[in-house]
Amino acid sequence: SDKNPLKLYFLSRHVKCLIINLFLGLVFLSGFYHAKNKSFLILKSHEELLIPSVPCRAKTNVMFLKTHKTASSTVLNIMFRFAERHNLTVALPADHHVHLGYPKTFLARFVEAFQAIGQNYNIMCNHLRFNPSEVQRVMAANTFYFSILRNPISLLESSYIYYKNIVPAFKLSKDVNEYLASPMKFYHLADSRKNIYARNVMWFDFGYDNNAQDNKKYVQAVLKEIEQNFHLILIAEYFDESMVLLKHVLCWELDDVIYFKLNSRSQDTVQTLTPESKERIKAWCSLDWQLYLHFNQSFWRTIEETIGLKELEKEVNRLRTRQKELMETCLSDQKAVEKDRIQNKALLPFQSGAASILGYNLRQDLDNRTLRTCQRMVMPELQYTSYLYALQHPHKKRKPFGLSLPGFQEKKT
Repeated sequence: SDKNPLKLYFLSRHVKCLIINLFLGLVFLSGFYHAKNKSFLILKSHEELLIPSVPCRAKTNVMFLKTHKTASSTVLNIMFRFAERHNLTVALPADHHVHLGYPKTFLARFVEAFQAIGQNYNIMCNHLRFNPSEVQRVMAANTFYFSILRNPISLLESSYIYYKNIVPAFKLSKDVNEYLASPMKFYHLADSRKNIYARNVMWFDFGYDNNAQDNKKYVQAVLKEIEQNFHLILIAEYFDESMVLLKHVLCWELDDVIYFKLNSRSQDTVQTLTPESKERIKAWCSLDWQLYLHFNQSFWRTIEETIGLKELEKEVNRLRTRQKELMETCLSDQKAVEKDRIQNKALLPFQSGAASILGYNLRQDLDNRTLRTCQRMVMPELQYTSYLYALQHPHKKRKPFGLSLPGFQEKKT
C-alpha cells in the first residue's frame, strides 16, 4: 500500500535483478547438467558393458571365444555351470561334434537346432574360429563378448606336447627346441591347416591368417578390430585376477567364477625351452606375441579403471579362500592327480599327444546336493558338453563322450 515512487522504483529494480539472476542461474545449471550428462553418455557408450550399472544385474547373454591351450577349458566349465544353474540355453555343437566347426570358420548352422531356436541362445563357449557376422546370427544383440590369451612362449611349448601326434610340423621334429631352431624345416605351408597349432594359433582362433606377414599397418588394423568385437580380453598368466575382473563386469557372484583347474598336465611332460628358443618364439609367432602384449596392457588398464589394484588384491584373496574351502569339501586328494590315479573313469579327461592330463577324485562322503556341485566343478570339457547336449536335446542321439555320472539328473527342472 506504500505509494512512495522512489521505494517502488528500487523495489521493482530489486525484483528484476532477482528474476534475471534466477534466469541466468537456471541457464548455467542447465548447461552444466547437459555438459555433465553428455560426458556421462560418452563414457557409458564407450564402456557400458565394462562398468556395471546400478543396481547391478547379472549378464546372461555371454559369448566366450575359447582359444587353445590358454586355460580356456577351465573358463568353459565356469560358463557351463553358470548356464546350468540359471537354466540358460547353450549354443552347443551339432550332431556328434564337440567343436563348433573348428578349424573351419564358424557358421551359424554348426550350432545344434539353430534353425529352430534362432537368435535365442544365451551362452556360447565351445571351440570355434571366430566369425562375427555368423556369431551375431546366433547370439542376442546385447551379448557380452570376451576371450583369453596366454604368453605365446609357454603356449607354443604346451601346444607342442599336446598336439605332438597330430601336427605334421611337431611330428617331424625330435623336441620343441629342435623345432624352434629351424621351424621352416618342419613347417610346410602345404600343410598349413594341419599346422595351425604350430604357429600363431591365437591369431587363427580370432579368425585371421596365422601365416600373414607381420606388417605393422595390418597388425594394428586387426588389433583395433578385435577391440571392437570383444568387450574384454583376459590373461591366462593372471587367471585369478581375470576371474575377479570377469565377475565384476558380468555382475556375477563369487561362486560363479570359483574353479578347479581343468585340462592341466603333469609337470614331467613339460619340456624346458632354451633362452634361444624363447626368443625365437617371439619372432616365429610374432602375430600372437603382439596380440598378447597389446591386450596384456589393456587388461591392467581395465583393472585400474573398474576395480583398482587394492580392491583387486582383496577380491583375489577372497576367491582363493573360497576355492580352498571347496577343494577341502570336494576332493579326497586336495589337488589334481595323475590320470592313472583317477578312480571314477567317467571323470577321466581326454588324453592327447605326449601330455598327461590331470584329473580329480571326489570324496566318498558327500551328500547328493554337494556331490552334484562337486561333480560339475571337476567335469572335463567333453563330458560336460555331452551332458548339456543330452539335457537340451533329449531326443537327439547322444555325443560319444556321454558318460553317465551318479547323482546327475537327466532333465532340467
